[in-house]
Amino acid sequence: MGKIIAIANQKGGVGKTTTTVNLAASLGVLEKKVLLIDADPQANATSGLGIDVASITMGSYQLLEHTRTAAETIVPTDSPNVDLIPAHIDLVAIEIELVDKDRREYMLKEAIAPIREKYDYILIDCAPSLGLLTLNALTAADSVIIPIQCEYFALEGLGKLLNTIKSVQRIHNPDLDIEGLLLTMFDSRLRLSNQVVEEVKKHFSEMVFDTIIQRNVRLSEAPSYGESIIKYDASSTGAANYLNMAHELLQKNRQVV
Repeated sequence: MGKIIAIANQKGGVGKTTTTVNLAASLGVLEKKVLLIDADPQANATSGLGIDVASITMGSYQLLEHTRTAAETIVPTDSPNVDLIPAHIDLVAIEIELVDKDRREYMLKEAIAPIREKYDYILIDCAPSLGLLTLNALTAADSVIIPIQCEYFALEGLGKLLNTIKSVQRIHNPDLDIEGLLLTMFDSRLRLSNQVVEEVKKHFSEMVFDTIIQRNVRLSEAPSYGESIIKYDASSTGAANYLNMAHELLQKNRQVV
């Protein structure tokens, strides 16, 4: 049965989508079967995997509405072993439409249950908020990866997110674990980046992934070509970082690569 991992942080611009897309692609080239669920109305994970967002007629909106099955919403991607449930801007309306539904926090969990055994990993790219979309992702997930940028406001709001995770554990999903904190956008030349790494490791120690995602131009360029960093430039620092991250995740889950 596949492990479901939400990539979440209510702070925008911390590398959630970059991490989701490139971790999925890295796990794919390591021969793991991966499903990426785009649960962000901005649909950046969808376009980042080369899918034309304007062409989407079925995706995470219909999945959460339960008007289509998960199998009906899955589309293949050019990344080896990676499938996608795409998003569209219409997903922005889902929080309003679900607000009076029974078990509204469980809509995603119930929808993907029938396809879970077909994948080794199901990664959910969350919206930059702590609204109903993210709550659905955390309720459906086995664990959560929290990207943290190596910048001044890195820890701002982290306490709020951790409190939200505790609430979800208490009320909706007692089995939810924190897979780890992932440091992103690291620039070794900046004293501040090094200070943030020290601070995060001091406060959260074993919760922090050993892999650090470095700031990398090729990593920033890849989405504009609709490609993961693995496909865009497999020899880049960004590709090496995310492959290391994938190896670390597999080792943590005791899966041999």
